[in-house]
Amino acid sequence: MDLRKLKTLIELVETSGIAELEIQEGEERVRITRAVAHGQALMIPSQGVAAAAPVALAAAPAIAEPPAQPTGHVVKSPMVGTFYRSASPGTKPFVDIGDAVQIGDALCIVEAMKLMNEIEADAAGTVKEILVENGQPVEFGQPLFVLE
Repeated sequence: MDLRKLKTLIELVETSGIAELEIQEGEERVRITRAVAHGQALMIPSQGVAAAAPVALAAAPAIAEPPAQPTGHVVKSPMVGTFYRSASPGTKPFVDIGDAVQIGDALCIVEAMKLMNEIEADAAGTVKEILVENGQPVEFGQPLFVLE
């Protein structure tokens, strides 16, 4: 699917008010979802992903407290994709908890649409927390690391 067609589809989702659009052409499938809170359209590629069956939810007996916000400098994902701690399977992770990092040091890779995007530290510090598991999908703006 070419870039012009993707841009047109994103504009259609933004202007039409629909929340989600999924299109399949042969083996290629693209799902565009509009983030209601930010008013942005996100592209989430999916290949051969089966739809999940609806799940009935029971009412919770008590209201759960929201998770505590991490303290320190939070490095967030600049895109939707898959989080990887190392350059390839079986190799040493870019960083571990307790490692000192400088601005520009590689922290991880986020794979998006078959492209490997190296995510760099935007602040100097020590890795306090790694908030995502290796191979886990991540969203735009999702916290990945906490530096102190």
